[in-house]
Amino acid sequence: MSDVKIAFEKLVSIMLELREKCPWDKKQTNESLRYLTLEECYELSDAIVENDSEGVKEELGDVILHVIFYSIIASEKKQFNLTDVLNAQIKKLIDRHPHIYSNVNVKDESDVKRNWELLKLKEKQKKSILSGVPRSLPSMLKSYRIQEKVKGVGFDFPDDHVAFDKIIEEIQEFKDEIHNDNLEKAEQELGDILFALIGYAQMNGINSMNALEKTNQKFINRFTKVEEIISNKNKHLSDYSKDELSAFLRKVKSDEL
Repeated sequence: MSDVKIAFEKLVSIMLELREKCPWDKKQTNESLRYLTLEECYELSDAIVENDSEGVKEELGDVILHVIFYSIIASEKKQFNLTDVLNAQIKKLIDRHPHIYSNVNVKDESDVKRNWELLKLKEKQKKSILSGVPRSLPSMLKSYRIQEKVKGVGFDFPDDHVAFDKIIEEIQEFKDEIHNDNLEKAEQELGDILFALIGYAQMNGINSMNALEKTNQKFINRFTKVEEIISNKNKHLSDYSKDELSAFLRKVKSDEL
């Protein structure tokens, strides 16, 4: 633990020095750092998806650096400092884990999640548990978090059969609106399909973001191989029809078997 303390204090010391002496670091504000922080989080996400432990280590360092940077800026404005940030997080963890640090009993993970959401609601005096879902979250992640939160307090389908029937119902409604050439309504129904799919997957222990990202990467890898095949023939994508390109893709897929 002492090594962690030494390393953390050294990092804070370096960041304070850079804030004082480096022209770029001196110029930064919360607003200028915001998009960079988002980028670092996505880079961390990429490293996790790719199972790149060295990448995860590096990106975690970048995220920690940003936490320190924001805290230094706040300290300069006499709003709060890094110690305040750490103490607030310590208090939050203790308060939201009464089954560990108090005398509350829980049966399983679902009880823990339920208590967590209800405690958050009480702490922040919010009228809705969904008020804690950031507005700027990507839509798919937002759907996942919305459903995770309401399920955490017991709002859910009675079983996965009912949840799956809801998906079929939404698909039929989407198909009807497409048939009626009502694109505005069809767009709403498509949203309902995606929302229902995310919830059904979540009910069965599948993270939709991870699933879609794996499919994205799978398609990228396969299509890149198609491009390589065409390049080796000294041809271009535009030299082939849709059917011919599809045939190349089927070959790449069959070669994977």
